[in-house]
Amino acid sequence: MNEFLSWLLDAVQSVDPVLRTVLAGVAIVLETSVLVGLIVPGDTVVIVASTAVGSVAEGAILIVVVVVGALIGESIGFGLGRWLGPRIRFSRLGRRIGEDNWTRAELYLRRRGGPAIFLSRFLPVLHSLVPLTVGMSGFSYRRFLAWTAPACTVWAVAYVSVAAAAAGTYRELADQLHFAGYLFVGVIAVFLVLAYVAKRLIVAREARHMTVDDDGRTDGPADRMGD
Repeated sequence: MNEFLSWLLDAVQSVDPVLRTVLAGVAIVLETSVLVGLIVPGDTVVIVASTAVGSVAEGAILIVVVVVGALIGESIGFGLGRWLGPRIRFSRLGRRIGEDNWTRAELYLRRRGGPAIFLSRFLPVLHSLVPLTVGMSGFSYRRFLAWTAPACTVWAVAYVSVAAAAAGTYRELADQLHFAGYLFVGVIAVFLVLAYVAKRLIVAREARHMTVDDDGRTDGPADRMGD
């Protein structure tokens, strides 16, 4: 296990640091762009690139690039929503996404306002649809950035720091523990499972909020859009 993992990590680390960082940034641009995020595994690319981080400065640069990439991707989604939203929604690809998902994103934004933008970065499907929906809603771009920038930062710091720390620890222990590779894989697996569970908890919590809203026990859509 150690031999294979060391070979794999060395292969990633042998790639030019600038190229690795650029690829991670591009992957996140695609991952957070409208609809593309449903098929491009940007988080996987970021994790792989993070395993090659060799210093705090290199990790910080990768985080900045990933955050900028995420903001560019979400800004593209916002812009397309502002100018072409309905056309995309009713296009062939938009229909494949499903009207239920579009309606879900629309109601989620209407009822939760700014917090919906922040939380959507961590939710499946919605992280691609919400920027587009925000663009169609009349929500200002400045306020959109104010909510999505912190979310993108939290996401980038979590993914880069965990993967980089796990890889760095493995390299220190690989010559001492024959099961160091299993520890590395276990740490990454636990992180991904925790991220998945956290997403499911957020989804369940937001679903309960939407049910409460349907019963008329919370603020109306107009109030939420002012958040």
